[in-house]
Amino acid sequence: MTTHQPKIEKLIAELCPNGVEFKALGEVCEIADNKRKPVASSLRIAGKIPYYGANNIQDYVEGFTHDGEYVLLAEDGSASLENYSIQYVNGKFWANNHVHVLRGLNDVLNRFLFHWFRNMDFIQFLTGGTRAKLTKTKMILIKIPIPPLAVQQEIVKILDTFTELEAELEAELEARKKQYEHYRDEMLTFGEEVEFKELGKVGKFIRGNGMPKSDFTETGIGCIHYGQIYTYYGTFTDKTKSFVSSETAKKLQKVQKNDLLITNTSENLEDVCKTVVWLGDNEIVTGGHASIFKHKENPKYLAYYTQIPMFFMQKKKLAKGTNVIHVSAKDLAKIKIPIPPLAEQARIVAILDKFDALVNDISIGLPAELKARRQQYEYYREKLLTFKEIEYAK
Repeated sequence: MTTHQPKIEKLIAELCPNGVEFKALGEVCEIADNKRKPVASSLRIAGKIPYYGANNIQDYVEGFTHDGEYVLLAEDGSASLENYSIQYVNGKFWANNHVHVLRGLNDVLNRFLFHWFRNMDFIQFLTGGTRAKLTKTKMILIKIPIPPLAVQQEIVKILDTFTELEAELEAELEARKKQYEHYRDEMLTFGEEVEFKELGKVGKFIRGNGMPKSDFTETGIGCIHYGQIYTYYGTFTDKTKSFVSSETAKKLQKVQKNDLLITNTSENLEDVCKTVVWLGDNEIVTGGHASIFKHKENPKYLAYYTQIPMFFMQKKKLAKGTNVIHVSAKDLAKIKIPIPPLAEQARIVAILDKFDALVNDISIGLPAELKARRQQYEYYREKLLTFKEIEYAK
């Protein structure tokens, strides 16, 4: 990395020693939102063109709305306030109405824009309460630095080196995940030697209620919001990301150790019925759009089973809705799963836990290396994209 630094410093000293001009996004970008076109998931024709929404690619379809090099910023939907969705696209793609489509004009590189947006804090520009929203009116006022083209090119060259390494590690990690998933699915496939039971006969579902994100506090009673189940948590956890006051907790459904938390609602079929096991000793709470499943089986065994194709096929038949997918607690109770003896459940879980750690634990192996590379990229991104604004004489 040190070989790049002197060149950047020399370029900045030569081309913009007194700082750079900052301009509003509306002045330096073409906003191509007028070509966006949403299509309900039930009406999409399968193809090879990526279909982009608020949170990256949602599907692959026939046809396209845009062709070229663009940067995509989430407009609304479930894009989180803390980690706003920013994508770079080069080629044909379909954009729906939940993503802004823009590209730089004149001497503004799209890759420079992409890295800059990943480095900025969007929260001050967002509205919408629990559902982050970036209106076009707000977006075009965002001020960005416009360094000379040679400086942009060198910054992009350096930062792309990191993102390419990230992409290689992500590809290797994805290959390992597919191996793990294959092995997991094999281990959880049973024949007639194991009895299949409806979940409603294995345990009891309790539907959550209330708890918007505005209820969150810095400390208090641990809570898990349904949206966090498919954006933050893995298969199991013994710590919560969020908390509510003890007064708020009194009104909410309680979650005890070994309970499963299952999402009832999502924007796609993959995330609905996503499951996390609560393994903490203390009682926590949950809110609406999630169900608590109380049972006497191995909780991790049940959670792993919700991840395999056999479970997916059953929930698909029960799912209702198009733009928002829903599987009620009543319908969840109808899903059949194999229930081997507890000793066999424990044996399977012990093996799958090891595989799960290899592909998901950020403290070891590839996940740890990928985390380190991302942190390195973020460090240099902030360092390289911090500019002094030029001051003109009045």
